[in-house]
Amino acid sequence: MSSTNVNFGRHGKAFQEGLVQLIFEDRPFADQITEVLDVNFLELEYLRVFTQKIVDFRSKYNKHPSMETMVSLLRTELDSEEEIIRTQVVEYFGKLRYHQLDNAEYIRQTSLEFCKKQTLKKAMIHSVDLLQDCSFDEISKVINDALKLGADSNFGYDYITDFEERYKIKHRHPVTTGFNEMDAITGGGLGKKELGVVIAPTGAGKSMVLVHLGSQAILEGKNVIHYTLELQDTVIANRYDSCITGYPLSNLRDFKDEIFAKIKDLDGRLIVKEYPTKSATTNTIRSHLTKLAKRGIKPGMIIVDYADLLRPVMMQKEKRNELESIYEELRGISQEFTCPIWTASQTNRSGLSAEVITMEQISEAFNKCFVADFIFSVSRTIEDKKANKGKIFIAKNRNGPDGIVYDIFMDTSNVKIKILPKVADEEVGQGMPVLDPAAQKELLKNRYDKFRIKKGAKR
Repeated sequence: MSSTNVNFGRHGKAFQEGLVQLIFEDRPFADQITEVLDVNFLELEYLRVFTQKIVDFRSKYNKHPSMETMVSLLRTELDSEEEIIRTQVVEYFGKLRYHQLDNAEYIRQTSLEFCKKQTLKKAMIHSVDLLQDCSFDEISKVINDALKLGADSNFGYDYITDFEERYKIKHRHPVTTGFNEMDAITGGGLGKKELGVVIAPTGAGKSMVLVHLGSQAILEGKNVIHYTLELQDTVIANRYDSCITGYPLSNLRDFKDEIFAKIKDLDGRLIVKEYPTKSATTNTIRSHLTKLAKRGIKPGMIIVDYADLLRPVMMQKEKRNELESIYEELRGISQEFTCPIWTASQTNRSGLSAEVITMEQISEAFNKCFVADFIFSVSRTIEDKKANKGKIFIAKNRNGPDGIVYDIFMDTSNVKIKILPKVADEEVGQGMPVLDPAAQKELLKNRYDKFRIKKGAKR
């Protein structure tokens, strides 16, 4: 079968570059599609050359090339190609290191269907010749073999075959928190597929902090989907107006034109979705995100204000078990939509008077701590509120140190929050020292053991 006029040309350059990127980066997908792929299906010659290097290496060494291997191949095996092709191949390879595909699943399905269809056509044309000789058994074998090619062969992570995969640098693509000090200890902010939790007592400004985090993401060019379960969508939007522009909440109407002039050209987009308290579940959020995705709105950050006000998908005997499952489901959504999720959690009554809030003060379900990737608390005494001050405590950090206390400036009149210059680590709050990472982990373990013992006793 000639493939001269049968190719991916109608899907465009971006589709074909994405397909080749998947073949290089996704070993199981490469196993699957190379069974049915003819490199001539690729319309662009530099992509054919690049893909052929991968196919030849796999065939010769029975393994998938790593990034370092591909660098070596392109340095030593492009001499026979024209200069313009060599340049295009090298430039394309250079882009792969930093390019993130947004439509990978579509490319996988579309390309596989196309290649399998061409393979089956080829088998059917061959069967016409066999039909003349009445070779029915052979016809059956040819068709069945063609149908088997390109089937899903991903049985999981292969310890030997995928050796190189576990040594690749993983790109978290973090979104800034807007706090330089916090970004420094988290590797740039909260990463994709990660869950962050803000802990604070009632009235301390949890919603304000979430708006600050969302505003920073918008200024970074991300699409922010903000779910509010307590406040009106317009109230949340007004807070974004104030946070982004600096105009006081009480005077926004007076500066309406100036505000619009500042926000109309933002690279990021904000969608605020309001649900009545305890009316929405994580499934409701997932459904809404899926609808947005169909309209081409891919979330760069999701904010849930706040998770404790979601209705559990399944009712359970104890509230703490319901809350625990909600946080687990939110983490699942962050993985499904490959973006960070920020939410908030209420402290118990002891958090109202605490100068520094640790995870001991988390309300209802302490096991929420084990699901989250990053947790920080915000505490503000009455005196702090009068002076526009407060403290942030880094309670948990999978990507760096925790047990750190920061003094903050927090003006709720215009949603302005910043970390103040660090002072010497003295004893803070009720005579309690700043916890180092080892002490924090020990606190977690002891607290978890208490819950486990209580649970066992009840049974």
